[in-house]
Amino acid sequence: MNNLNNIDEILAKSELNFDDMLTLINLTKQSDLEKLYSAAYATKTKYVGKKAYYRGLIEFSNICVKDCYYCGIRKSSAQERYSMAKDEILAMAMWAYKNNYGSVTIQSGERQDAAYCEFVADIISEINQATNGNLAMTICLGEQSEEVYQKWFDNGATRYLLRMETTNPSLYKKIHPNTPLHSFDNRKNCLLTLRKIGYQIGTGVMIGLPEQTPEDMVNDILFFKENDVDMIGMGPYVVHKDTPMGQTADDSTFAQVARFNFGLKMIAITRLLLKDVNIAATTALQALHPLGRELGLQAGANILMPIITLQEYRHKYQLYDNKPCIDDTPEHCKSCLTNRVESVGDKVGFAEKGDPPHFLKRLVA
Repeated sequence: MNNLNNIDEILAKSELNFDDMLTLINLTKQSDLEKLYSAAYATKTKYVGKKAYYRGLIEFSNICVKDCYYCGIRKSSAQERYSMAKDEILAMAMWAYKNNYGSVTIQSGERQDAAYCEFVADIISEINQATNGNLAMTICLGEQSEEVYQKWFDNGATRYLLRMETTNPSLYKKIHPNTPLHSFDNRKNCLLTLRKIGYQIGTGVMIGLPEQTPEDMVNDILFFKENDVDMIGMGPYVVHKDTPMGQTADDSTFAQVARFNFGLKMIAITRLLLKDVNIAATTALQALHPLGRELGLQAGANILMPIITLQEYRHKYQLYDNKPCIDDTPEHCKSCLTNRVESVGDKVGFAEKGDPPHFLKRLVA
């Protein structure tokens, strides 16, 4: 099915169907892959431009009430816990603002207690006031009530990233404990709530999970379309050996290469289908390949998330093994990433919020 002529025909289409995407996700021939990535990069150039936007990543706490089988900061992990003070978080946000990052991503383990929710609300408000609303905030803090989401939005957060990790409900159950805290339906409903409130909504998946199929991956992309998302943050599954999944998963070089390649193909196919959304080249790509983020940009991604977390906390926030950049200073990360972006012919959108055209069209619809 994936002969050269057929690949050319698929890539020439304005709209891909399930079978088209399945053919593309199963590509292995290098010449075919180069055609796929070239088409995705051309689509990126046309719809969102040859520009990468930074989302300075602030990982302010690794305390988590969930016990996901794949995660290095899961509740049962022996990882030493931390939670930053407000002045530390504000200092990181101001560093991003003064260094012309148009946006930050505020991330932590998942909690729903009232004290935590109020703490986050105060942080959002203080950052918004200190930057006169000129530093966009992407919140990545898991499942919350509609009231909490609304308060955070009212205080100045405009974007929310809530990854599904997989959109296959059966596979979701296999990678999470069977407790009310790990409900596929609740997580999906949270996306609908976020959209109703008015957030730019983002989601994403892990790619190359044990028992995940190419059909699952195509359905993940269709889930993004069906839920009309604005931002996508997905990357290859990277093993954390001190987790239940990590202790049994195949982590051979062959398996890592396969997951990495699926990661690039997922970016490219998603770009071809959802032309004007924001797509991240995640640090997980670089965990499996030294040029992972550059290759992600060349496959159609346009978002990067340089870590600006304070040095003393970085080693305590490792969702997976061999996380890149945890020993780098924010200044070094900025310089290094900028060189990486420019090496592929893109430029950095400094001092720009980088709102996805997809969201801006929804605003006027």
